[in-house]
Amino acid sequence: MDLLTKLYEQKDLELEEMKILSRQIFQGELSEAQIGALLIGLKIKGETAEEMAGLAETIREFSVPIDTELTDTICNCGTGGDLSNSFNISTTASFVLAAGGMKVAKTGNRSISSKAGSFDTCEALGIDFLVSAEQQAQQLAEINLTFLFAPHVHPRMKYVMPARKTLGTPTIMNLIGPLTNPVPLEYQLMGINRRSLLEKTAETIKKLGRKRAIVVNGPYEMDEASLAGETHYVLLADGLITRHVITPEDVGLPYYDYEAIRGGDATENAKILLNVLKGEKSAYYDTVLLNAGLGLFAGGKVSSVQEGVHEANQLLQSGEAYQVLTDLLAFQANLKVGNK
Repeated sequence: MDLLTKLYEQKDLELEEMKILSRQIFQGELSEAQIGALLIGLKIKGETAEEMAGLAETIREFSVPIDTELTDTICNCGTGGDLSNSFNISTTASFVLAAGGMKVAKTGNRSISSKAGSFDTCEALGIDFLVSAEQQAQQLAEINLTFLFAPHVHPRMKYVMPARKTLGTPTIMNLIGPLTNPVPLEYQLMGINRRSLLEKTAETIKKLGRKRAIVVNGPYEMDEASLAGETHYVLLADGLITRHVITPEDVGLPYYDYEAIRGGDATENAKILLNVLKGEKSAYYDTVLLNAGLGLFAGGKVSSVQEGVHEANQLLQSGEAYQVLTDLLAFQANLKVGNK
């Protein structure tokens, strides 16, 4: 049976079948109409973990390779699209994770549904993210942190963008963005904006071969952990997927209203990030503690989220997290001088 026809008949695709269709997309063999029909067919039927994993693996096949044999590699990134207009939580937390010994390959993009995407804020900080794959690998090895700009590392996404823009609705592409990291990851902290997809996303991550992972959905369906109420997450560890709920009280942090972590434009978000890294206490600071604590727990650096929050606080108060930013900017500046 033709695979598109199978999909139109509301039948699930196997992982290898999804990879066949995905390769046709990224080799330019499907028309915009066919790609649109594929995306909508999956959305109406409901995407499976096999389909999500097949698409994610194929996008990685066609990505710019980042050659590294490092261990402790992690990506902490969300799907976006929660319309919360929060500050750049995961971007700020990535410096804490790097200070904690994780090799953080942070994927992201410019603003789509917020005032400033992670890479708008990186640009405001002076971070160059349009660097070679070799430099990305070097930054990861020496600084513990590199930022991977999605359009830069996934050039073949040009084949699917016209259909996505025409459709104007979230599709499977929105669900699997953080799973397409070209760095071979051992760990993952992923936020999603739909609580109903926690387990399915964890199943997808399991199929992609991660050692440990946490998939999180915060209060008000945020794609980050938040102190505005209950944060729901699933943990993938030792091949098992378990569901958990965490509250501010559980980790010794105060409750903050949803509005307390609103962000602004790139300049304002960069200022928030700097204040957090410099140890200034605030709702922003405590929210980073929670998310960094989850990341350290996802990466097996600590035995609980509570311990992770404590460790994150130490890394911020000691200046180690801020030092990662300083080191990254100095590293890039030295390379530019050397290349003149």
